[in-house]
Amino acid sequence: MVTPVAFADPPLLNAAGVHQPWALRAIIQVRTGSGLVGLGETYGDADHLALLRRAAPALRGLDVFDTNGLTARVAAVLRGADAPDAHGLTGPTSPQKSLARVVAPYEVALLDLAGQLTDRPVHALLGGKVRDAVPFAAYLFYKWDRHPGGEPDAWGAALDPDGIVAQARAMVDRYGFRSLKLKGGVFEPDAEIAAVRALRRAFPDLPTRLDPNAAWTPQTSTRVAAELAGELEYLEDPTPGRVGMAEVAAAASMPLATNMCVVAFDHLPEAVRLGSVGVVLGDHHYWGGLRASAQLAAICATFGLGLSMHSNSHLGISLAAMVHLAAATPTLSYACDTHIPWAEDDIVTAPLSIVDGAVPVPDAPGLGVRLDEAALDRLHRQYLACGIDRRDDEAYLRTVDPGFTRRVAAW
Repeated sequence: MVTPVAFADPPLLNAAGVHQPWALRAIIQVRTGSGLVGLGETYGDADHLALLRRAAPALRGLDVFDTNGLTARVAAVLRGADAPDAHGLTGPTSPQKSLARVVAPYEVALLDLAGQLTDRPVHALLGGKVRDAVPFAAYLFYKWDRHPGGEPDAWGAALDPDGIVAQARAMVDRYGFRSLKLKGGVFEPDAEIAAVRALRRAFPDLPTRLDPNAAWTPQTSTRVAAELAGELEYLEDPTPGRVGMAEVAAAASMPLATNMCVVAFDHLPEAVRLGSVGVVLGDHHYWGGLRASAQLAAICATFGLGLSMHSNSHLGISLAAMVHLAAATPTLSYACDTHIPWAEDDIVTAPLSIVDGAVPVPDAPGLGVRLDEAALDRLHRQYLACGIDRRDDEAYLRTVDPGFTRRVAAW
């Protein structure tokens, strides 16, 4: 069963625009003949939903443990179909990436079922737990205090260094985060340099990252890297493409990270040859699932690349999958990203908690979370009523600023 849902999302700014009032997800339920239910979660955009629904009938009768068969069946049904996204913040799309995006939530649901059937947590099926808690970073955004025409949200505005520091203080106080990440590409680079420096003054012991989503040229990226030498744990996707990233990486003192220029296995050879990145931010939602992400981790280790985890707006099923994957990944080098603090709602009965900046790893069978049927119904009704069927940060910002265009190497 594939059920699209919508949950309230704050007006978070980025290089592509601003988050719409509703974030979209799709909840996957895979049922066995004995009545067990495995859960998965993925993107809720209309084109992706269509591919998920096309794949679902082909999975009837599949052995829960046959994840290779899952990929083969989905590939046969999709036949090279592609489902582009409007925001482009996770790199280029392709038929191979769309296949991986469709396989991923079904694979998570099958692993959830396999864990329930064997009385084992998913991390045990991925090789065993190497950490008892998974660290996450406070994900900071420039933001308005409200959506146009709406009421102020609890976080308030953050449009300058003082606002970003106040937001960080609230997140650190509430969740105990021990590292910080600022989503940049919103204001001109010097303003974002000032915000990073303000964060470092306020939180000198917390590693800090900056992600402008390829909004800068290689020349500007090199200048920012020089000005923030010694201030950043890593600089994420400052400029477009593996060639541009390699130019910046050759001059930068800190590692460059990416979830935009290396988003598929066939991107890795060139990235390694050019020296484009030092850290890959994996994401099981578009790398093909948890086992494919474990393969990515092994490749990164082989070539001496650091590893962390990318995040998009998500709910508790995705968080559980991320935690199990991270728990079973020995080479995880950095705290992971998560949008969970920005989500005011959830889809599971007992969401995993962030404690002292980390999520304790569940040891219950499967993912260790269960679907809240009432929440599923409510969030599905919100999806039907909200009038949004695909994420488009750029178009939404143009309702406020008609001249806005997505910033790609704009500075």
